[in-house]
Amino acid sequence: MHGKWTELNRLLQAQWRQLLTINPSDRPWQMPFAAALATGLPLLVGAWFDRLDYGLVSSLGGLVFLYLPGTPLYHRMVTLMACSFAMIACYTLGVMSHFFPLLMMPALVFVSILVSMVCRFYGLGMPGSLFFIMAASIGAYTPLDVLQVPLMVGLISMGSLLACLIAFFYSLYILRVQTPKPVPPLPAPTFDFVVFDSVWIGIFVGVSLAAAQALQLEKAYWVPVSCLAVIQGASLQAVWNKQLHRVLGTAIGLLAAWGFLLLPLDKWSIALLMMLLSFVIEVAVVRHYAFAAIFITPLTILLAEAATLGHGSAGALIEARFYDTALGCLVGLIGGICLHSPRFRAVMGRQMRRLVPARFGG
Repeated sequence: MHGKWTELNRLLQAQWRQLLTINPSDRPWQMPFAAALATGLPLLVGAWFDRLDYGLVSSLGGLVFLYLPGTPLYHRMVTLMACSFAMIACYTLGVMSHFFPLLMMPALVFVSILVSMVCRFYGLGMPGSLFFIMAASIGAYTPLDVLQVPLMVGLISMGSLLACLIAFFYSLYILRVQTPKPVPPLPAPTFDFVVFDSVWIGIFVGVSLAAAQALQLEKAYWVPVSCLAVIQGASLQAVWNKQLHRVLGTAIGLLAAWGFLLLPLDKWSIALLMMLLSFVIEVAVVRHYAFAAIFITPLTILLAEAATLGHGSAGALIEARFYDTALGCLVGLIGGICLHSPRFRAVMGRQMRRLVPARFGG
């Protein structure tokens, strides 16, 4: 018993040190500023025309700026334009699934699998498939009429286009003062890395949404996003660390969001607040994920709920997002344990390989 207690104490101390570790960052301040512009300018335009709901949809498209790599200009822009197309496509499929509730979960599974495969095949770095799945999830829970679908798709397209323009001018400046990183080689497209992992990530994302629907959670868009954020860790230890950081950061962030929602926010203050949150997140996320999650939580709540603020209780909204995060992290942790289990990979991988036609070299 003494040896087990010593081992547990050692693990807790190591986890505590890891939680307190602040990573170095070489990110210039202009990058968070440009990211804040990409997500904030659509909100300011929406506030000007008194249509903050339209600005929020375009702001969602502005998140593609965060996929900007540190490579030469030609590679930066090709990557960002491809990510813009993916963001628009995922949001469109999510919005379309809103009209067919029974297909919402299968549609999200399909999007998660396909996006994860593409991100892994082309070696897309962090945040990986996270924002694409978030766009699909928010789209699936966006209340609108069928005739509004082209309008919403156009709005997110304009937000993505604006992000590409901001990224282009930002890159012209930053490449004058910083040497670009070389274009990394594509990772080896192995069956396990591209196919197996992607399929099971998509399945567990779908399971998290199915569980949310079974529990009758209202607007459960944050459940699959939390699940994906946890499960895409590179190792089981990374999965656990990401879950711990996300739960702690989200718990504090929900308190911060509750405080923000109690303020007399109008359309202009919401837009400026979201720009400030975007700036702080991009400064902090490379240094400490849990600290960044404190600000990610109110930003995502405002991104999905700002258009309807004042129509319900702030406390009820915060409580719902807490349950969403807890459920998503729980399913994500279970999925991470399965994905990093050699026995699970051997048994399920063997069954999956049988489904691959021989001509594909399965």
